[in-house]
Amino acid sequence: MTYPRLPILLLSLVILLVSCEKEEPIPLREPVPGGTTDRVYDYAATADSMQEATRTTYLGGDGTYVISNQGTTQFGNYWPNAHALHTLVDGYERTGDPAYLPRMIALLRGIKVQNGGTYSNVFNDDMLWLGNSSMRAYNATGNTEYLEVAEFLWQDVLGSYSEVFGGGITWKKDTPRMKNAVSNGPAIVLAMRLYEVNQDTTYLDWAKRLYDWQRANLLDPDTGEVWDNIYEEDGEVKIKKEWVFTYNMGTWIGAGLRLYNATGSESYLNDALRTARRTTVSPQLTTEGLLRDEGQGDGGLFKGILVRYLTDLILSPDIRDDDRDALVRFMRFNGETLHDQGIRRPDMIVGPDWRTQPDEVTDLTTQLSGLMLIEAMAKLAAAGLLG
Repeated sequence: MTYPRLPILLLSLVILLVSCEKEEPIPLREPVPGGTTDRVYDYAATADSMQEATRTTYLGGDGTYVISNQGTTQFGNYWPNAHALHTLVDGYERTGDPAYLPRMIALLRGIKVQNGGTYSNVFNDDMLWLGNSSMRAYNATGNTEYLEVAEFLWQDVLGSYSEVFGGGITWKKDTPRMKNAVSNGPAIVLAMRLYEVNQDTTYLDWAKRLYDWQRANLLDPDTGEVWDNIYEEDGEVKIKKEWVFTYNMGTWIGAGLRLYNATGSESYLNDALRTARRTTVSPQLTTEGLLRDEGQGDGGLFKGILVRYLTDLILSPDIRDDDRDALVRFMRFNGETLHDQGIRRPDMIVGPDWRTQPDEVTDLTTQLSGLMLIEAMAKLAAAGLLG
């Protein structure tokens, strides 16, 4: 992923963030205590429909997905396709339908083909997204090809670690003086996924090291918001504190939760909870409890990534009931809003604003975020958390 690909989106985001940076946290709007409605939602059925619609609309060459719903054959880029693998794993885990298995492996191999015959990429975050989805595919299927890809990607990314700014992994292989939350949060999560599989403490040590560095450099100690990056400009080290994005909040939550699960240290869980709580009220991230429209292109995927890791936190047995209830209400409000207002039927397409119907053009990234939310709601429903 790269910011320069979408200058218009980024300009609008910067304007939005600057305009909001002095606002106070906004409480979650909750029309009905404990939820938003008494209506019963069949999120599993909706997820099935969206899975089929996404495949029918966006499937391109070599088992990969194209960039938009406009009949193009253009590859939908490396990192969105990595998240498409996540959604296929979601569907397989929820249904057990073996039809997902050939789709998953075809997508993995197709990314390599579309990327010039290699999984290696100049964008470290792109490789980390694929490493994480590959680990989920391995855990779901036992196919060691996914594990081998994840291990290769981890080693490739680790080559971009340096002691510049005291540690951390660079955003890209060719940006030695720029280190981002997006190249470190997902790295922590990937290291922990690998550790969970093989119990090699080298992965755990790396996860702790990267976590400590990110916490010291890219985390607001007062709010739990995750700052986007640290960089050097004209010899001066600066931190991009005004850029706060949902996906960085999500991977930080995921990193803290996994380190807590492995170590039992409550400081990690407390960090994850603080960031999760902030997400639900931050004027930079939500509007009256609804996750903000972050545009299409790269930004279209940001909310879906947050939703994935927020769901993991909700399902943790070790968080307090009041925290779980508050986070479920937040998810429920977003899920019901998207289900009722944001999905265009019958083609099951989603736009970047979950309160409104999509425009004619819907990017793959935007569609995937909507699918991720519906799959997350199906998981919460299966766990008995939606009533």
